[in-house]
Amino acid sequence: MKMVPKMLSPLVKDWAPKAFIISFKLETDPSIVIDRARNALEVYRHQVVVANSLESRRSSVVILTKDSETKILLSEEEVEKGIDIEEKIVGDLQSRHTAFIHDN
Repeated sequence: MKMVPKMLSPLVKDWAPKAFIISFKLETDPSIVIDRARNALEVYRHQVVVANSLESRRSSVVILTKDSETKILLSEEEVEKGIDIEEKIVGDLQSRHTAFIHDN
């Protein structure tokens, strides 16, 4: 196996500095996921991290920005209906992207 270079830094700094950039943080330990996501925002200076833990990845995520932390959850009823959490994630990110465009 070969090491894969981190691409987020050059993406944010060089290739698309004015773009709305989202990264994803998945951790096996739920107690560290928020800290790791906040660290990614500080290090890479992008707009959003979608963070979750492996055990609850299909029903719970946290969307973080430098100023906010938004939990997105599926209810038991939504899970029973077969709703994917991705639908809620995309809706949230679409709203954030629209606001980003209007503000920049």
